[in-house]
Amino acid sequence: MGLIFNAREVFEIAEQIERNGGKFYRHAAQTVKDEKAKKFLLKLAEMEDVHESFFSLLKEKFSPTEEVAGLPDSENQALAYLQAMAEGKVFGNVEDITSKIAPGSSFVDIINTAIGFEKDTIVFFAAIKDLVPQDLGKNNIDSLIREEVSHIAILLGEKAKI
Repeated sequence: MGLIFNAREVFEIAEQIERNGGKFYRHAAQTVKDEKAKKFLLKLAEMEDVHESFFSLLKEKFSPTEEVAGLPDSENQALAYLQAMAEGKVFGNVEDITSKIAPGSSFVDIINTAIGFEKDTIVFFAAIKDLVPQDLGKNNIDSLIREEVSHIAILLGEKAKI
């Protein structure tokens, strides 16, 4: 039996991932004392905001009931994965985000945590890419994946400076 995805729900999950990413970076910026580190983290938050806006626009191109794909999934693994994403397993929920940055966390600790979140985001975007029709932005998902990869490179570059 195939699993049918509602496109709007998929993009709502993607929006939440980006929203949570922005919250993570803003919270992290509040915890660091170094102004340069603070500006760096706030810039990453702005990048996440841009991605959230993209998914919001893409979501509006679908009707509330439009389905994007029917995939074989007899054990409901795809559904469980999407539900886990909706429940905040990538970038977590607000409480989870704040708990990932313990008081006294170093900038390196924050960067390492962020790299893990960015990797999880790439995995999610790669999974939903196949659900997006070409005429509704499949290439844009590729662009977002490249953006997330660039976030990892940016984070690693900043870490190397420390």
